[in-house]
Amino acid sequence: MASGGGAVASLWTEVNRCGQSGDFTRALKSVNKILQECKDDVTALHCKVVCLIQNGSFKEALNVINTHTKVLGSDVIAFEKAYCEYRLNRVENALKTIESAAEQTDKLKELYGQVLYRLERYSECQAVYRDLIRNSQDDYEEERKTNLSAVMAAMSTWEKAAPEDLGLPETSYELCYNSACTLIGQGELAEAMKKLREAEELCRMSLSEDSDMTEEDIDSELAVIHSQMAYVMQLQGRTEDALQLYNQVIKLKPTDVGLLAVTANNIITINKDQNVFDSKKKVKLTNADGVEHKLAKKQLQAIEFNKALLAMYTNQADQCRKLSSSLQSQNPGHPRPALIQAAQLCREKQHSKAIELLQRFSELHPESASEIKLTMAQLYLIQGHVTKACDILRSIEDFKHKPGMISALVTMYSHEEDIDSAIDVFSQAIQYYQAEQPGSSAHLSLVREAADFKLKYGRKKEAISDLEQLWKQNTNDIHTLAQLISAYSLVDQEKAKSLSKHLPSADTMKFNVDVDELENSHGATYVRKKAAKVTGENLPKEQGQGDTKKKKKKKKGKLPKNHDPNVTPDPERWLPMRERSYYRGRKKGKKKEQVGKGTQGATSGAAAELDASKTASSPPTTPRPGSAAAAAPSNVVPPRQQKPAASGATRKKPQQKKKKGGKGGW
Repeated sequence: MASGGGAVASLWTEVNRCGQSGDFTRALKSVNKILQECKDDVTALHCKVVCLIQNGSFKEALNVINTHTKVLGSDVIAFEKAYCEYRLNRVENALKTIESAAEQTDKLKELYGQVLYRLERYSECQAVYRDLIRNSQDDYEEERKTNLSAVMAAMSTWEKAAPEDLGLPETSYELCYNSACTLIGQGELAEAMKKLREAEELCRMSLSEDSDMTEEDIDSELAVIHSQMAYVMQLQGRTEDALQLYNQVIKLKPTDVGLLAVTANNIITINKDQNVFDSKKKVKLTNADGVEHKLAKKQLQAIEFNKALLAMYTNQADQCRKLSSSLQSQNPGHPRPALIQAAQLCREKQHSKAIELLQRFSELHPESASEIKLTMAQLYLIQGHVTKACDILRSIEDFKHKPGMISALVTMYSHEEDIDSAIDVFSQAIQYYQAEQPGSSAHLSLVREAADFKLKYGRKKEAISDLEQLWKQNTNDIHTLAQLISAYSLVDQEKAKSLSKHLPSADTMKFNVDVDELENSHGATYVRKKAAKVTGENLPKEQGQGDTKKKKKKKKGKLPKNHDPNVTPDPERWLPMRERSYYRGRKKGKKKEQVGKGTQGATSGAAAELDASKTASSPPTTPRPGSAAAAAPSNVVPPRQQKPAASGATRKKPQQKKKKGGKGGW
């Protein structure tokens, strides 16, 4: 005991009793009274720091440690100091404190593992936890295994490292959840979903045993599992299901700001340029206090990228430039900020500036130029500069020998009718595979495509070497041999003749095709009729007998009911009524005497006098149906077909209004 006074002794008793009961507030009061008597008592200062840590006053505890550095040495209070720095998110300082400690105790190693995990030094963290599990025997073994499984999941997700099978039992929902995260990092989404279902069941079972847990408490605990399920659905393309599950998590309002930020960010990625109002609300959840201490660096980076993209989609050009510039300064070699800036310029129809920006970035950061150059090629194609796009694509060393890139280049060169450049692409690719993967399926298929391309464009001489290479690989390939003979026939006919000896004879070429079955098949366009069977009644005729055709009986036509055989039928009866010579048109009114049928001013009496049909002596101008009268002379034209002498004589014009001060319209 530091002091021998009776009052101090009773205070130490009070401190001991409060510490055992967990009442650290009363214990702190007693410790302060002791320090009033003995200011530099090491035990009292140590107890004060512990009480402050238990009450969550980490900053005050750290101030006490830093104030009494002479009394509280690093060997006495190294763990408490490192823990306060860790809880105050001063992770780098905590690491220095742990590494400078004189003795590495088990509790310092536990904290060391946590610090390494926060610093994303996963390989070192894995080694620390393995050592702790191997050399510790207490009640915290399952927690250590859970932490180790979390490290393995982080390595699989962020470092894309193949995880080792550590044989960790999945007895708790935390272990099962971490195993699912490891599978997600490996891309095994279906298996990961099964593990998440198992974790959900284990969580419900373990929490339902606690009578104090309500259904809302259980749902809040399950929120992280449901959010991860939605992420798997999103990766599988089930965006509607994922969005529904994400929104359920948001409605629960979990206290974990990291979970809220990740869920809101994933909703924004589903919305993209749609439902922008909802994305604006969700982006506020990613700005909560303490988010930067809950998430990994790549998660925070992805959230910032999405903020810049959202600013672009909402036409906030200045905000988009500001965010992308900030991201580029924080991540100078990352291509995505430059791509966002280029996308914003393209939205402003400044494609040339976008290409210049990407060109500068690719020159400054050649290690990240592949993705940038692909975008540049796309922009050149949008502008119609196909040859420039091809030049950019051929400059990408990582992709220029890939089958997809070769196919794209040949297609674009063919579109530009630059066959020589397309053949050059084939030649370079064949040389690469000849050196790296000779005789592989990719090599031979490329040679085959090159030969077919050259033959398609009439370059048979250039195709000979490719065809010879293919035929040597498979001398039983008749199709290749036939192509080779065809190509040699233009260059060396003797060589073509010698190669033709290798062709199989027609007798040996059996295709096992049933001609009758082929002709009678469903898809046959011509079907040969089978000969009719000869029966006893249908015997062959004697020589000289001709084949007689059966005469068809003519059916008598039906005559109309009012048919008169003595009257000659109308020769124009087959024509429509309007096309017959005697058709005069329909009468529009019942009144025969109407004004306006002749010249303006003519009376109905004059019109009646001029109507030849009303005179009894005038013969009909056209024959009536059924009459035997002779046709009218050719110089006589029926009245309805007479052309008017003037254009105004037959057409009634609307009456024009007289202008003031002018003359009449006539």
